[in-house]
Amino acid sequence: MSATPMSATPMPATPMSATPSAQAHLDQLETRDPEAREQALFAMLPSLLARAVAHAPGWAAQLDGIDITRITSRAALATLPLLKKAALKDLQAARPPFGGFATGEAGSMGRIMMSPGPIFEPEGRGEDWWRSARALFAAGVRKGDIVHNTFAYHLTPGGWILDAGARALGCAVIAAGPGNTEQQLEAIGHLKPTVYVGVPDYLKILLDKAAEAGKDASSIKRALVSGGALFPSLRAEYKARGVDVFQCYATADLGIIAYESPGPDGTVDGMIVEEGALVEIVRPGTGDPVPDGEVGEMVVTTFNRDYPMIRFATGDLSAVLPGLSPCGRTNRRIRGWLGRADQTTKVKGMFVHPEQIAALAKRHPELGRVRLVVGRDGEQDTMTLQAETAVPSDALAAVVATSLQALTKLKGAIAFAAPGTLPNDGKIIADDRTYG
Repeated sequence: MSATPMSATPMPATPMSATPSAQAHLDQLETRDPEAREQALFAMLPSLLARAVAHAPGWAAQLDGIDITRITSRAALATLPLLKKAALKDLQAARPPFGGFATGEAGSMGRIMMSPGPIFEPEGRGEDWWRSARALFAAGVRKGDIVHNTFAYHLTPGGWILDAGARALGCAVIAAGPGNTEQQLEAIGHLKPTVYVGVPDYLKILLDKAAEAGKDASSIKRALVSGGALFPSLRAEYKARGVDVFQCYATADLGIIAYESPGPDGTVDGMIVEEGALVEIVRPGTGDPVPDGEVGEMVVTTFNRDYPMIRFATGDLSAVLPGLSPCGRTNRRIRGWLGRADQTTKVKGMFVHPEQIAALAKRHPELGRVRLVVGRDGEQDTMTLQAETAVPSDALAAVVATSLQALTKLKGAIAFAAPGTLPNDGKIIADDRTYG
């Protein structure tokens, strides 16, 4: 996971193992009558808005002239303006450090993160601030488990998000972070973690490398993944290797938004909205809610007193699923991550923005039209920068590849094309991955 959505691909109903303890739910909030939940959340909303307006100048400007006392229903909530994730960078530059959307000064926070963009995020003080314990519990994580956390702890908040929830449940956490695979295998062999958390692809790297090196990684039986799509073939491979893998959807701005949970027969169908979030699905480019079942952009409101997010437009696509989860949780369900409403694309858990690819083209005037193609190879995300140039060379490819990694923090291949041969369709990032 990085800064960016720890997202999940939609999955058909899939048999998984049952949760490992008789306690099926973290608390009684998860099994409330749906109407009682709606009433409780919207009863709290006006006070959240009042606090935001009183203590956060960004929200005071965003909600200027609005009678917040009347925002007590989904219909009323839909009249509020959207705060678009894509706008945060400029808003924070104009009013550092958090765009005026935090209710306290930077020095009052527990941690301060930086995501690609750059976008800066605060973490307040208190237990499970990002609300990840619920997703971990639904994935079968319990007190006494040892959790091998491979999300990054450096600058970006991914590692801290899952770390906090695991410790709130009473687990020990191996703060592994990404990379250093050989050292990670040594730690796994010695400490015998029962749970993996991280991006979906890296678990396969660990398991494959362990098999190649004769290392024992068999202690890992469960995983909660995010920051990338869990493709059906990869989930099936993990299941065959004795690891039950579940997904959650989160962002650095919002914390956990939704998560998977198996029913009594082990079936997983959709993702359950986290109790501290209100999710709307709107028509992309507008704030207008779409009918349940229709694909649209996810807009999220979180009840966070330190960093409230009100109608935050994530740029991610999803849809509401009908009915309730067979696991007994009664909150609304979504289909998971269905792609992006814009060209911003998540690769290996990191967002890649069209602006970054445009900046690369400006660095190298010998390039014409450029296009980043994202694909899959061997259950791994790949990037190839296609670039028009009249002077292709290995030296130019090496320099451009260095710029690509510097701007996106990801490695990619370079493929040159003759001038005028790339599509003239305005698309600077093409995601060729299949999510079905």
